[in-house]
Amino acid sequence: MKSSNPNHSSRSCPGPIQIATGGRRAFMQAGLAGFSTLSLPGILKYQAQAAESSNAGSDKKAVIMVWQPGGLSHLDSYDPKPEIGSEYRGPFKTIPTKIPGLQFTELMPRQAAIADKLVVLRSMRQTAGGHPAGSMQLLSGDPDTRDKPKPKYPDWMTISNYLMSQKGPRQNPLPCYVGINPPLEYNGPAYLGDAYSPFVVSGDPNSASFSVPNIGLTDMDEVRRIGRRSTLRQRLDTLERSFDQARELSALDEFESQAMTLLTNPQTKIAFDLSREDPRTRDRYGRNAWGQQLLLARRLVEAGVDVLTTSLNGPLCGRVQNWDDHAVNHNVFEAMKFRSQAYDQAVSALIEDIYARGLDKRVLVVVTGEFGRTPKIEYSPSTGAGNASAPAGTTQPGRDHWPRAFSNIWAGGGIETGRFIGATDKRGEDSIERICGPGDFLATIYHHLGIDAAKTMIKDFNGRPTPIVDHGKPIPELIA
Repeated sequence: MKSSNPNHSSRSCPGPIQIATGGRRAFMQAGLAGFSTLSLPGILKYQAQAAESSNAGSDKKAVIMVWQPGGLSHLDSYDPKPEIGSEYRGPFKTIPTKIPGLQFTELMPRQAAIADKLVVLRSMRQTAGGHPAGSMQLLSGDPDTRDKPKPKYPDWMTISNYLMSQKGPRQNPLPCYVGINPPLEYNGPAYLGDAYSPFVVSGDPNSASFSVPNIGLTDMDEVRRIGRRSTLRQRLDTLERSFDQARELSALDEFESQAMTLLTNPQTKIAFDLSREDPRTRDRYGRNAWGQQLLLARRLVEAGVDVLTTSLNGPLCGRVQNWDDHAVNHNVFEAMKFRSQAYDQAVSALIEDIYARGLDKRVLVVVTGEFGRTPKIEYSPSTGAGNASAPAGTTQPGRDHWPRAFSNIWAGGGIETGRFIGATDKRGEDSIERICGPGDFLATIYHHLGIDAAKTMIKDFNGRPTPIVDHGKPIPELIA
Protein backbone atom coordinates (compact mmCIF):
# COMPACT_ATOMS: atom_id res chain seq x y z
CA MET A 1 0.00 0.00 0.00
CA LYS A 2 2.42 2.55 0.99
CA SER A 3 5.81 2.60 -0.44
CA SER A 4 6.36 4.93 -3.17
CA ASN A 5 3.34 7.12 -3.54
CA PRO A 6 -0.01 8.13 -2.06
CA ASN A 7 -3.66 7.69 -3.03
CA HIS A 8 -6.55 9.21 -1.15
CA SER A 9 -10.00 7.76 -1.21
CA SER A 10 -12.58 7.65 1.47
CA ARG A 11 -12.58 7.32 5.19
CA SER A 12 -15.51 5.26 6.29
CA CYS A 13 -14.80 2.37 8.72
CA PRO A 14 -16.36 4.28 11.60
CA GLY A 15 -15.71 3.04 15.08
CA PRO A 16 -18.14 3.87 17.84
CA ILE A 17 -16.39 7.12 18.63
CA GLN A 18 -16.73 8.18 15.03
CA ILE A 19 -20.39 7.23 15.02
CA ALA A 20 -21.11 9.06 18.23
CA THR A 21 -19.07 12.22 17.94
CA GLY A 22 -17.23 12.37 14.62
CA GLY A 23 -13.82 11.17 15.72
CA ARG A 24 -11.31 11.04 18.54
CA ARG A 25 -10.62 14.75 18.39
CA ALA A 26 -14.26 15.75 18.66
CA PHE A 27 -14.84 13.14 21.32
CA MET A 28 -12.09 14.41 23.57
CA GLN A 29 -13.05 18.03 23.11
CA ALA A 30 -16.71 17.30 23.74
CA GLY A 31 -15.89 15.95 27.17
CA LEU A 32 -17.40 12.51 26.49
CA ALA A 33 -20.75 13.99 25.50
CA GLY A 34 -22.75 11.62 23.36
CA PHE A 35 -20.92 8.47 24.44
CA SER A 36 -24.19 6.94 25.60
CA THR A 37 -25.69 7.13 22.10
CA LEU A 38 -23.61 4.26 20.73
CA SER A 39 -25.45 1.38 19.13
CA LEU A 40 -24.56 -2.27 19.61
CA PRO A 41 -23.59 -2.68 15.92
CA GLY A 42 -21.28 0.31 16.23
CA ILE A 43 -19.69 -1.08 19.37
CA LEU A 44 -19.13 -4.50 17.86
CA LYS A 45 -17.77 -3.02 14.63
CA TYR A 46 -15.24 -1.00 16.60
CA GLN A 47 -14.37 -4.02 18.70
CA ALA A 48 -13.79 -6.15 15.61
CA GLN A 49 -11.28 -3.59 14.39
CA ALA A 50 -9.57 -3.37 17.74
CA ALA A 51 -9.21 -7.13 17.96
CA GLU A 52 -7.05 -7.25 14.84
CA SER A 53 -3.48 -8.19 15.62
CA SER A 54 -0.61 -6.11 14.28
CA ASN A 55 3.13 -5.78 14.52
CA ALA A 56 3.53 -2.63 16.59
CA GLY A 57 6.76 -1.09 17.77
CA SER A 58 8.08 0.01 21.10
CA ASP A 59 6.23 2.88 22.73
CA LYS A 60 9.59 4.15 23.94
CA LYS A 61 10.34 5.53 20.49
CA ALA A 62 8.96 8.75 19.05
CA VAL A 63 9.02 10.77 15.85
CA ILE A 64 8.68 14.51 15.31
CA MET A 65 7.94 15.37 11.69
CA VAL A 66 8.31 19.03 10.76
CA TRP A 67 6.37 19.64 7.54
CA GLN A 68 7.10 22.35 4.95
CA PRO A 69 3.79 22.56 3.04
CA GLY A 70 4.35 23.49 -0.57
CA GLY A 71 7.92 22.27 -0.84
CA LEU A 72 11.28 23.81 0.04
CA SER A 73 13.63 24.95 -2.73
CA HIS A 74 16.54 22.55 -2.36
CA LEU A 75 18.85 24.78 -4.42
CA ASP A 76 18.29 27.68 -2.05
CA SER A 77 18.82 25.65 1.11
CA TYR A 78 20.52 22.26 1.50
CA ASP A 79 21.72 21.55 -2.05
CA PRO A 80 23.11 24.79 -3.54
CA LYS A 81 24.74 24.76 -6.96
CA PRO A 82 27.00 27.84 -6.94
CA GLU A 83 28.68 27.01 -10.26
CA ILE A 84 25.58 26.84 -12.46
CA GLY A 85 24.26 29.66 -14.63
CA SER A 86 22.15 32.55 -13.48
CA GLU A 87 19.00 31.04 -14.97
CA TYR A 88 19.24 28.41 -12.21
CA ARG A 89 21.36 29.88 -9.45
CA GLY A 90 19.76 32.01 -6.78
CA PRO A 91 21.37 35.10 -5.22
CA PHE A 92 22.49 33.43 -2.02
CA LYS A 93 26.08 32.71 -1.08
CA THR A 94 27.09 29.29 0.18
CA ILE A 95 28.57 28.66 3.61
CA PRO A 96 30.50 25.69 5.03
CA THR A 97 28.91 23.37 7.55
CA LYS A 98 30.41 21.15 10.22
CA ILE A 99 30.21 18.30 7.70
CA PRO A 100 33.28 18.25 5.40
CA GLY A 101 32.23 18.74 1.80
CA LEU A 102 28.72 19.90 2.64
CA GLN A 103 27.57 23.46 2.09
CA PHE A 104 24.28 25.19 2.79
CA THR A 105 23.16 28.58 1.61
CA GLU A 106 23.81 31.57 3.81
CA LEU A 107 20.16 31.48 4.90
CA MET A 108 20.86 28.69 7.41
CA PRO A 109 23.91 29.56 9.50
CA ARG A 110 22.52 27.98 12.69
CA GLN A 111 21.84 24.63 11.04
CA ALA A 112 25.24 24.77 9.35
CA ALA A 113 26.81 25.21 12.79
CA ILE A 114 25.15 22.06 14.15
CA ALA A 115 25.36 19.94 11.00
CA ASP A 116 27.33 17.36 12.98
CA LYS A 117 24.04 16.58 14.73
CA LEU A 118 22.02 15.88 11.58
CA VAL A 119 21.99 14.01 8.28
CA VAL A 120 21.04 15.66 4.99
CA LEU A 121 19.33 13.36 2.49
CA ARG A 122 19.88 15.09 -0.86
CA SER A 123 18.47 12.45 -3.20
CA MET A 124 14.77 12.15 -2.41
CA ARG A 125 12.49 11.65 -5.41
CA GLN A 126 8.84 10.96 -6.04
CA THR A 127 6.61 11.13 -9.11
CA ALA A 128 3.64 13.36 -8.25
CA GLY A 129 3.72 17.00 -9.29
CA GLY A 130 0.67 18.26 -7.38
CA HIS A 131 0.44 19.12 -3.70
CA PRO A 132 -2.29 16.54 -2.89
CA ALA A 133 -0.69 13.63 -4.73
CA GLY A 134 2.81 14.63 -3.67
CA SER A 135 1.82 14.76 -0.01
CA MET A 136 -0.05 11.47 -0.29
CA GLN A 137 2.89 9.85 -2.00
CA LEU A 138 5.39 10.80 0.66
CA LEU A 139 3.21 10.33 3.74
CA SER A 140 1.04 7.36 2.80
CA GLY A 141 2.91 5.64 -0.03
CA ASP A 142 0.14 5.76 -2.63
CA PRO A 143 1.84 5.58 -6.08
CA ASP A 144 -0.96 7.43 -7.87
CA THR A 145 0.22 10.69 -9.44
CA ARG A 146 -3.30 12.15 -9.69
CA ASP A 147 -4.48 14.76 -7.23
CA LYS A 148 -7.46 13.44 -5.29
CA PRO A 149 -9.73 15.08 -2.70
CA LYS A 150 -9.37 12.27 -0.14
CA PRO A 151 -6.69 9.75 0.73
CA LYS A 152 -6.95 6.17 -0.46
CA TYR A 153 -4.43 5.00 2.12
CA PRO A 154 -3.85 6.14 5.70
CA ASP A 155 -0.74 8.20 6.37
CA TRP A 156 2.16 6.85 8.40
CA MET A 157 1.16 8.87 11.46
CA THR A 158 -2.32 7.33 11.60
CA ILE A 159 -0.99 3.83 10.93
CA SER A 160 1.57 4.18 13.72
CA ASN A 161 -1.13 5.37 16.10
CA TYR A 162 -3.34 2.45 15.11
CA LEU A 163 -0.60 -0.16 15.49
CA MET A 164 0.49 1.17 18.87
CA SER A 165 -3.12 1.07 20.08
CA GLN A 166 -3.17 -2.69 19.47
CA LYS A 167 -0.58 -3.32 22.16
CA GLY A 168 -2.94 -2.83 25.07
CA PRO A 169 -4.00 -0.04 27.41
CA ARG A 170 -1.87 3.09 27.18
CA GLN A 171 -0.30 3.99 30.50
CA ASN A 172 0.61 7.57 29.62
CA PRO A 173 -2.28 10.04 30.00
CA LEU A 174 -1.21 11.90 26.86
CA PRO A 175 -2.39 10.80 23.40
CA CYS A 176 -0.09 8.66 21.27
CA TYR A 177 -0.49 11.00 18.28
CA VAL A 178 -0.61 14.79 18.52
CA GLY A 179 -0.65 17.28 15.67
CA ILE A 180 0.35 20.89 16.32
CA ASN A 181 -1.22 22.64 13.31
CA PRO A 182 -0.64 19.29 11.55
CA PRO A 183 -0.52 18.52 7.79
CA LEU A 184 -4.08 17.26 7.41
CA GLU A 185 -5.11 19.04 4.20
CA TYR A 186 -4.29 16.11 1.92
CA ASN A 187 -3.71 13.25 4.36
CA GLY A 188 -5.64 11.36 6.98
CA PRO A 189 -6.77 8.00 8.35
CA ALA A 190 -8.60 6.74 5.22
CA TYR A 191 -9.96 3.25 5.98
CA LEU A 192 -8.67 3.25 9.56
CA GLY A 193 -11.32 5.77 10.58
CA ASP A 194 -11.17 9.04 12.45
CA ALA A 195 -10.60 7.37 15.81
CA TYR A 196 -6.90 7.21 14.89
CA SER A 197 -6.57 10.83 13.76
CA PRO A 198 -4.37 13.11 15.85
CA PHE A 199 -5.32 15.08 18.90
CA VAL A 200 -5.07 18.47 17.20
CA VAL A 201 -3.56 21.54 18.81
CA SER A 202 -4.35 24.58 16.70
CA GLY A 203 -3.46 28.24 16.96
CA ASP A 204 -0.27 30.14 17.68
CA PRO A 205 1.59 28.80 20.75
CA ASN A 206 3.42 32.13 20.93
CA SER A 207 0.19 34.05 21.49
CA ALA A 208 -0.56 35.21 25.02
CA SER A 209 -4.09 33.85 24.60
CA PHE A 210 -3.00 30.40 23.39
CA SER A 211 -4.56 27.48 25.24
CA VAL A 212 -5.51 23.87 24.60
CA PRO A 213 -9.15 23.40 25.64
CA ASN A 214 -10.54 20.53 27.69
CA ILE A 215 -7.34 19.01 29.01
CA GLY A 216 -6.24 18.58 32.59
CA LEU A 217 -9.40 20.05 34.07
CA THR A 218 -8.84 21.32 37.61
CA ASP A 219 -12.42 22.35 38.43
CA MET A 220 -13.67 19.36 40.42
CA ASP A 221 -17.31 20.25 39.73
CA GLU A 222 -16.53 20.07 36.00
CA VAL A 223 -14.72 16.76 36.45
CA ARG A 224 -17.72 15.33 38.31
CA ARG A 225 -20.08 16.65 35.65
CA ILE A 226 -18.12 14.92 32.92
CA GLY A 227 -18.06 11.75 34.97
CA ARG A 228 -21.85 11.82 35.22
CA ARG A 229 -22.11 12.26 31.47
CA SER A 230 -19.91 9.24 30.92
CA THR A 231 -22.74 6.78 31.60
CA LEU A 232 -21.80 4.13 29.10
CA ARG A 233 -20.80 1.62 31.77
CA GLN A 234 -24.05 1.95 33.68
CA ARG A 235 -26.21 1.86 30.56
CA LEU A 236 -24.45 -1.23 29.21
CA ASP A 237 -24.16 -3.29 32.40
CA THR A 238 -26.69 -5.85 31.23
CA LEU A 239 -25.31 -5.84 27.71
CA GLU A 240 -21.81 -6.38 29.04
CA ARG A 241 -22.86 -9.39 31.09
CA SER A 242 -24.44 -10.91 28.00
CA PHE A 243 -21.82 -10.16 25.41
CA ASP A 244 -18.48 -9.55 27.10
CA GLN A 245 -17.41 -13.18 27.43
CA ALA A 246 -15.38 -12.60 24.25
CA ARG A 247 -14.30 -9.18 25.59
CA GLU A 248 -16.18 -7.32 22.86
CA LEU A 249 -16.22 -4.15 24.92
CA SER A 250 -12.67 -4.08 26.21
CA ALA A 251 -11.32 -1.77 23.53
CA LEU A 252 -14.21 0.62 24.02
CA ASP A 253 -13.59 0.62 27.78
CA GLU A 254 -9.93 1.39 27.12
CA PHE A 255 -10.76 4.32 24.87
CA GLU A 256 -13.24 5.72 27.37
CA SER A 257 -10.60 5.49 30.08
CA GLN A 258 -7.94 7.20 27.97
CA ALA A 259 -10.26 10.06 27.04
CA MET A 260 -11.36 10.61 30.63
CA THR A 261 -7.71 10.64 31.72
CA LEU A 262 -6.82 13.26 29.13
CA LEU A 263 -9.71 15.39 30.31
CA THR A 264 -9.11 15.10 34.02
CA ASN A 265 -5.43 14.30 34.67
CA PRO A 266 -3.58 17.50 35.69
CA GLN A 267 -0.36 16.14 34.19
CA THR A 268 -1.80 16.58 30.70
CA LYS A 269 -2.23 20.30 31.27
CA ILE A 270 1.34 20.59 32.49
CA ALA A 271 2.69 18.91 29.34
CA PHE A 272 1.03 21.51 27.11
CA ASP A 273 2.00 24.49 29.28
CA LEU A 274 4.86 26.40 27.63
CA SER A 275 4.97 28.90 30.48
CA ARG A 276 6.79 26.23 32.48
CA GLU A 277 9.77 26.47 30.12
CA ASP A 278 12.73 28.66 30.99
CA PRO A 279 12.24 32.00 29.17
CA ARG A 280 15.76 31.63 27.77
CA THR A 281 14.73 28.35 26.16
CA ARG A 282 11.69 29.98 24.62
CA ASP A 283 13.92 32.75 23.32
CA ARG A 284 16.33 30.24 21.84
CA TYR A 285 13.57 28.59 19.80
CA GLY A 286 12.24 31.98 18.72
CA ARG A 287 9.33 33.94 20.12
CA ASN A 288 7.13 33.25 17.13
CA ALA A 289 4.65 30.59 16.05
CA TRP A 290 7.22 28.22 14.52
CA GLY A 291 9.67 28.44 17.38
CA GLN A 292 7.02 27.75 19.98
CA GLN A 293 5.44 24.96 17.91
CA LEU A 294 8.73 23.10 17.85
CA LEU A 295 9.34 23.76 21.53
CA LEU A 296 5.89 22.37 22.32
CA ALA A 297 6.68 19.38 20.10
CA ARG A 298 9.83 18.65 22.11
CA ARG A 299 7.93 19.13 25.34
CA LEU A 300 5.20 16.67 24.33
CA VAL A 301 7.48 13.88 23.11
CA GLU A 302 9.51 14.29 26.27
CA ALA A 303 6.25 13.78 28.21
CA GLY A 304 5.49 10.59 26.29
CA VAL A 305 3.75 11.41 22.98
CA ASP A 306 4.94 8.95 20.34
CA VAL A 307 3.97 10.61 17.05
CA LEU A 308 4.11 14.38 16.68
CA THR A 309 3.55 16.33 13.48
CA THR A 310 3.65 20.08 12.94
CA SER A 311 3.44 22.29 9.86
CA LEU A 312 5.52 25.40 9.34
CA ASN A 313 2.96 27.55 7.56
CA GLY A 314 1.01 30.73 8.15
CA PRO A 315 2.18 34.36 8.08
CA LEU A 316 5.82 33.47 8.68
CA CYS A 317 5.90 31.91 5.20
CA GLY A 318 4.98 35.05 3.28
CA ARG A 319 1.88 36.33 1.50
CA VAL A 320 0.29 32.96 0.63
CA GLN A 321 1.29 31.41 3.99
CA ASN A 322 3.07 28.33 2.64
CA TRP A 323 6.27 27.32 0.82
CA ASP A 324 4.64 27.23 -2.64
CA ASP A 325 6.97 29.80 -4.18
CA HIS A 326 5.60 30.19 -7.69
CA ALA A 327 6.28 33.66 -9.07
CA VAL A 328 2.54 34.38 -8.97
CA ASN A 329 2.66 33.78 -5.21
CA HIS A 330 6.03 35.05 -4.03
CA ASN A 331 9.35 36.31 -5.15
CA VAL A 332 10.99 32.99 -4.27
CA PHE A 333 14.21 34.60 -3.07
CA GLU A 334 12.45 37.22 -0.97
CA ALA A 335 10.26 34.46 0.47
CA MET A 336 13.27 32.35 1.40
CA LYS A 337 14.87 35.32 3.13
CA PHE A 338 11.62 36.30 4.81
CA ARG A 339 11.11 32.92 6.48
CA SER A 340 14.70 31.78 6.89
CA GLN A 341 15.52 33.30 10.28
CA ALA A 342 12.50 31.80 12.07
CA TYR A 343 12.96 28.48 10.26
CA ASP A 344 16.69 28.19 10.88
CA GLN A 345 16.40 29.20 14.52
CA ALA A 346 13.50 26.89 15.38
CA VAL A 347 14.84 23.78 13.65
CA SER A 348 18.37 24.17 14.99
CA ALA A 349 17.04 24.74 18.54
CA LEU A 350 14.89 21.60 18.33
CA ILE A 351 17.78 19.45 17.14
CA GLU A 352 20.15 20.85 19.75
CA ASP A 353 17.56 20.28 22.47
CA ILE A 354 16.95 16.67 21.44
CA TYR A 355 20.63 15.94 22.06
CA ALA A 356 21.10 18.17 25.10
CA ARG A 357 18.17 16.56 26.91
CA GLY A 358 19.21 12.98 26.16
CA LEU A 359 16.33 12.33 23.76
CA ASP A 360 18.47 11.61 20.72
CA LYS A 361 18.13 7.83 20.91
CA ARG A 362 14.38 7.82 21.48
CA VAL A 363 13.25 10.71 19.27
CA LEU A 364 13.74 10.86 15.51
CA VAL A 365 13.34 14.31 13.93
CA VAL A 366 12.45 14.56 10.23
CA VAL A 367 12.13 17.89 8.40
CA THR A 368 10.65 17.72 4.90
CA GLY A 369 8.12 18.94 2.38
CA GLU A 370 6.33 16.98 -0.34
CA PHE A 371 8.84 17.91 -3.09
CA GLY A 372 11.42 20.48 -4.16
CA ARG A 373 11.20 23.47 -6.49
CA THR A 374 12.24 23.79 -10.13
CA PRO A 375 15.98 24.36 -10.50
CA LYS A 376 15.32 26.69 -13.43
CA ILE A 377 13.91 30.03 -12.29
CA GLU A 378 10.63 31.13 -13.85
CA TYR A 379 9.29 34.67 -14.11
CA SER A 380 5.62 35.65 -13.94
CA PRO A 381 3.54 38.60 -12.79
CA SER A 382 2.66 38.65 -9.11
CA THR A 383 -1.00 38.22 -8.28
CA GLY A 384 -0.85 40.43 -5.23
CA ALA A 385 1.30 42.49 -2.92
CA GLY A 386 2.31 41.28 0.51
CA ASN A 387 5.19 39.83 2.44
CA ALA A 388 7.72 38.45 -0.07
CA SER A 389 5.57 39.45 -3.04
CA ALA A 390 5.64 42.57 -5.19
CA PRO A 391 2.45 44.46 -6.18
CA ALA A 392 0.08 42.67 -8.56
CA GLY A 393 1.32 42.66 -12.12
CA THR A 394 5.00 43.00 -11.18
CA THR A 395 7.15 40.36 -12.83
CA GLN A 396 9.13 38.45 -10.22
CA PRO A 397 11.16 35.22 -9.97
CA GLY A 398 9.70 31.97 -8.71
CA ARG A 399 10.27 28.23 -8.70
CA ASP A 400 7.56 25.67 -9.52
CA HIS A 401 6.86 22.13 -8.23
CA TRP A 402 9.72 19.64 -8.65
CA PRO A 403 9.32 16.01 -7.45
CA ARG A 404 12.38 14.64 -9.30
CA ALA A 405 14.85 15.83 -6.66
CA PHE A 406 14.60 17.32 -3.19
CA SER A 407 16.27 17.32 0.21
CA ASN A 408 15.20 16.61 3.77
CA ILE A 409 17.05 16.47 7.07
CA TRP A 410 17.08 13.85 9.83
CA ALA A 411 18.37 13.98 13.40
CA GLY A 412 18.21 11.94 16.59
CA GLY A 413 16.87 8.41 16.39
CA GLY A 414 20.22 6.96 17.37
CA ILE A 415 21.47 7.46 13.81
CA GLU A 416 25.06 8.31 12.90
CA THR A 417 24.98 12.02 12.16
CA GLY A 418 27.41 14.50 10.63
CA ARG A 419 27.05 13.35 7.03
CA PHE A 420 25.00 13.67 3.89
CA ILE A 421 23.43 11.01 1.71
CA GLY A 422 23.05 11.02 -2.06
CA ALA A 423 23.48 13.68 -4.70
CA THR A 424 21.70 15.46 -7.51
CA ASP A 425 23.09 16.33 -10.92
CA LYS A 426 24.98 19.55 -11.60
CA ARG A 427 21.77 21.58 -11.95
CA GLY A 428 19.86 19.91 -9.15
CA GLU A 429 17.29 18.56 -11.60
CA ASP A 430 17.55 14.85 -10.85
CA SER A 431 18.64 12.65 -7.98
CA ILE A 432 21.52 10.55 -9.27
CA GLU A 433 23.19 8.89 -6.25
CA ARG A 434 21.52 6.85 -3.47
CA ILE A 435 18.10 7.67 -4.86
CA CYS A 436 15.40 7.31 -2.20
CA GLY A 437 11.65 7.21 -2.74
CA PRO A 438 8.57 7.47 -0.52
CA GLY A 439 8.68 3.76 0.34
CA ASP A 440 12.20 4.15 1.71
CA PHE A 441 11.18 7.30 3.60
CA LEU A 442 8.23 5.52 5.22
CA ALA A 443 10.06 2.28 5.97
CA THR A 444 12.78 4.28 7.73
CA ILE A 445 10.31 6.00 10.03
CA TYR A 446 8.50 2.75 10.76
CA HIS A 447 11.79 1.03 11.55
CA HIS A 448 12.58 3.63 14.19
CA LEU A 449 9.15 3.03 15.76
CA GLY A 450 9.82 -0.72 15.86
CA ILE A 451 7.37 -1.52 13.06
CA ASP A 452 8.47 -4.03 10.43
CA ALA A 453 7.02 -2.40 7.32
CA ALA A 454 7.86 -5.40 5.14
CA LYS A 455 5.64 -7.70 7.18
CA THR A 456 2.87 -5.50 8.54
CA MET A 457 -0.52 -5.45 6.85
CA ILE A 458 -3.81 -3.75 7.72
CA LYS A 459 -7.22 -4.59 6.29
CA ASP A 460 -8.64 -2.04 3.89
CA PHE A 461 -12.29 -1.09 3.28
CA ASN A 462 -12.95 -4.45 1.63
CA GLY A 463 -11.25 -6.47 4.34
CA ARG A 464 -8.20 -7.21 2.21
CA PRO A 465 -4.84 -7.27 4.00
CA THR A 466 -2.89 -4.30 2.63
CA PRO A 467 0.85 -3.77 3.22
CA ILE A 468 1.73 -0.51 4.92
CA VAL A 469 4.71 -0.28 2.53
CA ASP A 470 4.49 -2.27 -0.69
CA HIS A 471 8.07 -1.59 -1.70
CA GLY A 472 10.98 0.29 -0.27
CA LYS A 473 13.35 -0.45 2.59
CA PRO A 474 14.71 1.45 5.58
CA ILE A 475 17.54 3.72 4.48
CA PRO A 476 20.62 2.07 6.07
CA GLU A 477 22.35 5.36 6.89
CA LEU A 478 19.23 6.55 8.73
CA ILE A 479 18.68 3.65 11.10
CA ALA A 480 20.42 3.01 14.38
